[in-house]
Amino acid sequence: MRAAVLEATITELTESGYAALTVEGVAQRAGVHKTTIYRNWKDSDGLVADALANHFATDIPIPDTGAVESDLRALARSLVATMTTQAGRALLTTVLSDAVRLTQFAEVKHALFDDRFRRAEPVVTRAIERGELPADTDPAELLKALAAPIYFRLVFTGEPVDEATADRAVHVALAAAHAGVLPAMAEGEPGVQQ
Repeated sequence: MRAAVLEATITELTESGYAALTVEGVAQRAGVHKTTIYRNWKDSDGLVADALANHFATDIPIPDTGAVESDLRALARSLVATMTTQAGRALLTTVLSDAVRLTQFAEVKHALFDDRFRRAEPVVTRAIERGELPADTDPAELLKALAAPIYFRLVFTGEPVDEATADRAVHVALAAAHAGVLPAMAEGEPGVQQ
């Protein structure tokens, strides 16, 4: 039942959007009664937060090609492939909607990105160990530099996002790392949470 309801929620988000999503619509699509949903989720916001967290918490393969450029390319292309699906677009639409003001959505978004950075960190760590990146490169900052051009197109400009976009993002992130502008920040520096 849980899997059917969460899958139905993602489908409703992709087809109708966050504002039009109803528990009744999800229940009908999942083949359950709406009271079943209310017994398991406090409200539709909790249901959507749970569905998004569940959908995007799947394991992402972490490449280990032996070279940082091809590892980052695989990560960037995977991000493009994920975010250009209906579910990826639904996630973006939802986190950019009024839902973002809800604490549980902020928590889901924060956990999602923290998880992605944590899982991908070995790519950067291995590259540092091989001497491909400066020793003080901050893995999270490099991964943010990698994702930023992709999200900029997805969210702001609406330009096409494809493998060429991913490949350009890799060159930007590597150029920044090699220029030494992605070092780990010391405690107390601006931009570092204490």
